[in-house]
Amino acid sequence: MNVGFLLSNSAAKHPLQEAVVSDYSRLTYARFEERSARLSDAMLNAGLKKGDRVCLLFHNGSPFVEAYFAAVRVGLVATPVNFRFVGEEIAYILNDSGASALFHGPEFRAVAEEVRDRCQALRFAVCPGGGAGVLDYEDFLARGNPRPPDPGISESDQCQLMYTSGTTGRPKGAVITHGNVLWNLMNTILGREDRAGQVSVIVGPLYHTAALNNHFTIQVALGGKSVLISRFDPEELLRVIQREQVNVISGAPAFYHLLMQHPRAWSYDRSSITKCTAGADKLSKETKRKLLEFFPNTCGVYDVYGCTEASPCITILTAEQSKDKHGSVGKALPFLQAMVVDELDNPLPAGQVGELVCKGPNVMQGYHRLPEATAQAIRNGWLHTGDLAFMDDEGFFYIVDRKKDMIVSGGENIYPREIEEVLLCHPAIADAAVVGEPDELWGESVKAAVVLKKGAALTGREVIEYCKIHLAGYKKPRKVVFMDDLPRNASGKVLKQRLREEPEAAGE
Repeated sequence: MNVGFLLSNSAAKHPLQEAVVSDYSRLTYARFEERSARLSDAMLNAGLKKGDRVCLLFHNGSPFVEAYFAAVRVGLVATPVNFRFVGEEIAYILNDSGASALFHGPEFRAVAEEVRDRCQALRFAVCPGGGAGVLDYEDFLARGNPRPPDPGISESDQCQLMYTSGTTGRPKGAVITHGNVLWNLMNTILGREDRAGQVSVIVGPLYHTAALNNHFTIQVALGGKSVLISRFDPEELLRVIQREQVNVISGAPAFYHLLMQHPRAWSYDRSSITKCTAGADKLSKETKRKLLEFFPNTCGVYDVYGCTEASPCITILTAEQSKDKHGSVGKALPFLQAMVVDELDNPLPAGQVGELVCKGPNVMQGYHRLPEATAQAIRNGWLHTGDLAFMDDEGFFYIVDRKKDMIVSGGENIYPREIEEVLLCHPAIADAAVVGEPDELWGESVKAAVVLKKGAALTGREVIEYCKIHLAGYKKPRKVVFMDDLPRNASGKVLKQRLREEPEAAGE
């Protein structure tokens, strides 16, 4: 079986059921299948062959998902591109992947034209509406005849080349096979307790594994409806939830903060939401409490943990478990092993902090053209996540922090996540992040970056005094910097290197 069969199967079972709603169109499963099948034939007729990379540069919408399923059903390797990238970064992805074709949205015509001549392997580009040197999307699609998924494409064949968002350095291309996607699908459906026929709003960009492999592919596999949001606008999203009677919503904590803080947020009907999942960053106890108020028909929040290299899911905390296991990201998923190890990769007992590693059929094949990085990330079959964690005696995992973000001050290990949890409970603080900075006496000291709620006032000293009440003295911030917003990458993770470089701070 390959990923392309997921769409074909659902189209056969639910031909008249709506599959995709987007700015472009509303597609039934039959129409979605027919258009993707024609597009795959057109791709092969244009000279593409199994293993060729097809780059996708779109906002969330039907062209992205049509081109994606068209590619993977015939053995082409879908390579989504971060639409927030500038020309130089996009050219890097095209060249590093060796892309043979580029499918992009009309809003990216200028940047695509800028980079095309710098990409020697690129044979052609396709865009809705066409353009100079670019094929029109609808004309290109019309050249093809409906082509079924290639039964010769197996689980071991490459399906996706997913570039990690990263917070430093060049993105690395994680090679994800059809088997990786399918095993991740089974793990996630079981862990999130998904069922057939749900209506899911997909806000996260589809160039990320979470949005593509979890939020969207799950709906395709189970015959659900995906409402694709091209650009996040809190009030427009609330209108969509009300109009489409959305059941499932997923996102990073920062996304939920923005949604709930909109002045008219509580005036829209949110009663259709019965499942709320969070991932990509820490989910504080206070944020969880507010989410359960905001979506009153949810019984808890599914906290999903993973990484691109795991396609992406590793653990999930169910809604029921979230009532008693605050701070946990759940247990290892059914078809996967996970444990916490020390610096020598020896397993650690419950309660001890070390690096979380995992092993299973959803773990990537490796990094594209980076054998040394692959050997460093996957050792003896175990994927090293770079996340510090501990496991309790019931097998629930707790993420402490990124290994590289741990602060060592005066010989003590300090985990920024613990301090951030305290800061986020302050009634005047909307968002917060903690980093270490060099200290001549202690080696490192704690610096907090704080975003205040609208209309709130707070001094650096007041923040430090508040932390003194809730934390051991060596953990309290020595400096506080106030910001309008925290710098984040496209998946919602805080860019902590930028915070370390922030010069202005108010100290004690």
